[in-house]
Amino acid sequence: MATRDTFQVPGRQGACHVFLSALCAVLILSHAARANENFDLLKKASRVVFLGDSITYGGEYVVYFERWLTVNHPELELEVLNQGLPSETVSGLSEPGHMGYGFPRPDLHERLDRALTALKPDLVIACYGINCGIYQALDEERFKRYRDGIIRLEQAARKHRATIIFMTPPVYDKAGPNLDYDAVMDAYARWLVSKRADGWQVIDLHTVMKEALKEKRVRNPSFKYARDGVHPGDEGHALIAQQVIDYFATKPPLKNPHPNAYGRMRMFLRERMRVMRDAWLTEIGHHRPKMKKGLPLAEAKKIAAENTERIQQNLRSILQP
Repeated sequence: MATRDTFQVPGRQGACHVFLSALCAVLILSHAARANENFDLLKKASRVVFLGDSITYGGEYVVYFERWLTVNHPELELEVLNQGLPSETVSGLSEPGHMGYGFPRPDLHERLDRALTALKPDLVIACYGINCGIYQALDEERFKRYRDGIIRLEQAARKHRATIIFMTPPVYDKAGPNLDYDAVMDAYARWLVSKRADGWQVIDLHTVMKEALKEKRVRNPSFKYARDGVHPGDEGHALIAQQVIDYFATKPPLKNPHPNAYGRMRMFLRERMRVMRDAWLTEIGHHRPKMKKGLPLAEAKKIAAENTERIQQNLRSILQP
């Protein structure tokens, strides 16, 4: 008597499960491949420069990123420099109201070539947009100036043989009676993300931050990342840093580092970041008045070296068995 073959063709649910499992496997492998490619950018670099406005100048997300890098990849010898400048735009625009501060907004392109020539970065991470809409409704001319400015930045980085990674602008979180300015940031972010089709590397901070803000407000309707609607506090900077970290991470971060040493490291990284930030901004020059004058580079490097030794001491405490 013939026996029935034990193999059965999967039904619709079984076929769907097989398809989804295969799709998940492909996506996981694809994500891992991209992460390895992105991490290779760090491995091949000797200097990464962050460009941006006052959010970048404040720099806590840069400090968070550098602490992750120091603790989880001590094998890398990578210098991280913060060259954010308050009030700056990539569009070259300035609203009349800003003149109340006594100066127009500085334009990145006034200093960009000098900065790239002096710093010689291998990798640039840039975040612009929140100032570029000039806190007004979406307007095609202003939008075009933003797009043109971003394209010029990408071309300048390429000219100087630096890889550039863009971040979409953060959320604008200040309600106004007649203007939804975050809708302008939505448009800017969507355009920047669309440039991935041209091979650009883009971290979509805006979408992640907007979704995270929505989730926070389920539990706390009055929650804000930025009290003034623009400048994130520590929690916001941690979120920004996590997007940069996730872009490069190929393995889970070190768990439960020594809390005291981990905290002290952040303090010394911050001090090193600030002294080198101000020294280079002064050395390169810019058109933003009312800025703290940086130390001469030679003096700043001595202070940075002292902080580097403290950072390494804390790293040894964290990594010791």
